[in-house]
Amino acid sequence: MLAMRGLLHVRAPQKGRRPAAGRSRGGRSDTGGHISTEPRINERIRVPEVRLVGPNGEQVGIVAINDALRLAQESDLDLVEVAPTARPPVCKLMDYGKFKYESALKARESRKHQAQTVIKEIKLRPKIDPHDYGTKKGHVERFLRQGDKVKVTIMFRGREQSRPDLGYRLLQRLANDVEELGFVESQPKQDGRNMIMVIGPHKRKPDTRAERTPGPADRSVPSPRQARVAAREQAVAAAEHDAADAPTAT
Repeated sequence: MLAMRGLLHVRAPQKGRRPAAGRSRGGRSDTGGHISTEPRINERIRVPEVRLVGPNGEQVGIVAINDALRLAQESDLDLVEVAPTARPPVCKLMDYGKFKYESALKARESRKHQAQTVIKEIKLRPKIDPHDYGTKKGHVERFLRQGDKVKVTIMFRGREQSRPDLGYRLLQRLANDVEELGFVESQPKQDGRNMIMVIGPHKRKPDTRAERTPGPADRSVPSPRQARVAAREQAVAAAEHDAADAPTAT
């Protein structure tokens, strides 16, 4: 028994010692590595052959990776893997730094032209005071003028929950009062103890009418009668001027 105990001696685990962070008991890391979204370029492409595309989009064909890298170095360009899941992977010769810069500019321009829609919220009670209703309606009109959507919520409490028609009529009244600035995008619907309606602003059409400076063709041509009247008026004015300049007899 003693001999067997000696053979089967197991080292007791020491207290206070834990596996290192990020490593399992077998010594392997149990944390995932960083997944890069950037394409592989140049020496990072580790495949025997690739389908090569030239800098102008021309098809070069399937070449060995060493030949593709040599062509990229001779052209002073980068070998970029554009389709890694293809068999073989598709690579293109390009200036990768310039490509990233232009892509960032395009993404920035697309974000600039995207309409930033903001949803404002107004809460009402079914039995709202007329003065409070006017104040809330003013807020809705201001939001719609700014181009924002408005989420109108009717809050029911107690016995008011048995009268959803009060909230529906109030929402319809509000929609009619602001119809010049917006339209009902989402019809009133019950959501638990609340009733919700969404009003969206009308799309503003840009004013394309530009002010034109009147050209020679836009000037009206006087008729013969108007010309005679104008000449007569000029003659009368000249006679009055001469009479005023003549010396008076003493």
